[in-house]
Amino acid sequence: MNFEILPEKLLKEADELLKKGDLVQASEKYYKAAEEAIKMLVNSLDVEEAKLLKEKGDLNPKELENAVYHVYRKIQDEKVLHYWASAIAIITVNLDKEIVSDLSNDIKELVKITKNYILLIVNRKVK
Repeated sequence: MNFEILPEKLLKEADELLKKGDLVQASEKYYKAAEEAIKMLVNSLDVEEAKLLKEKGDLNPKELENAVYHVYRKIQDEKVLHYWASAIAIITVNLDKEIVSDLSNDIKELVKITKNYILLIVNRKVK
């Protein structure tokens, strides 16, 4: 099954911005990709914040941090916490291009995890 999820689209945009040297916009897109990936996992895994996300359409920063922790607990993969920390660093610290590029790899991995869980859930429903 070949499809693109929103975080993948945001990653492509961020990569283009990074190539152009627009670190601020690239950093914002990378962070947004990570945030959207977490929200997709929240809904897919039906963690505590899923209800809030459905009611409000978004999560505030504290709810998002809690969601990251609950996603980690649900899938038991500490890399989620590490990848989220990279997203936080990208958006909050003024980094040079090389470091943004390195940290973006973590966000790309988070997006891969998200897509894999979505595929897993879709395949379960199809069977």
